[in-house]
Amino acid sequence: MDRRSFISLVSGLLAAPSLARAALPAPASQRRLQLYNAHTNETFEGYYRDALGPIPLAMDELSYFLRDHHSGATIEIDVGVLDFLSAVMDAVGASTATILSAYRTRETNAMLARTTFGVADNSQHIYGRALDVHLGSRLEDAMDVARDMRRGGVGWYPHSGFFHLDSGPVRNWTLNGVGFDRLLVQVRQMLASGGLSVSDHGQLLLGSSRQAPNAQQRLALHRAIAQAIAGMR
Repeated sequence: MDRRSFISLVSGLLAAPSLARAALPAPASQRRLQLYNAHTNETFEGYYRDALGPIPLAMDELSYFLRDHHSGATIEIDVGVLDFLSAVMDAVGASTATILSAYRTRETNAMLARTTFGVADNSQHIYGRALDVHLGSRLEDAMDVARDMRRGGVGWYPHSGFFHLDSGPVRNWTLNGVGFDRLLVQVRQMLASGGLSVSDHGQLLLGSSRQAPNAQQRLALHRAIAQAIAGMR
């Protein structure tokens, strides 16, 4: 019997009514998820936590289900972010969530950071503590509920149609595209003034000496961009 069949059997036994407990609600410590992976077209449905804690077989299956779809690499997924998602889904009455991104290797994250605006260098995705989620028509309601829960990070990407959850420090951010043109104009002005330049290989250079920025200069640049992003909220 494979893992999915076994977990489905166990889930069915847990959900089946009995003479002793047919009228009793499921224990609060039981948690289940119904998920769809947008990149692999795979699904997960079943309990991942019971009265004793996370269910090892289910967590193994979720580790594979939420793998880095670029490389196939897996990691132990933090049960805290699963609990966060489950609580949000319960709060808005969502039965299924679509996963757009979960675990990422450092290599995958670096690749995305080069091609996608807003990808953090030290993303919680690298540690198996983050999920990018779509919840259909309840998306914005779910994002608001998640922020009110203050259980971790919540990022809102309305133009891309998803929100980010993680079990890291409590913080919120929004990338909605408003003001992005202004940020590009500022960068172009810095390029025109000689403050910034780009090499033939796409490397960012600073000043008239066209030297690559050192760690302190890179940090200052990151802060400037972060301030510009904060102005987009």
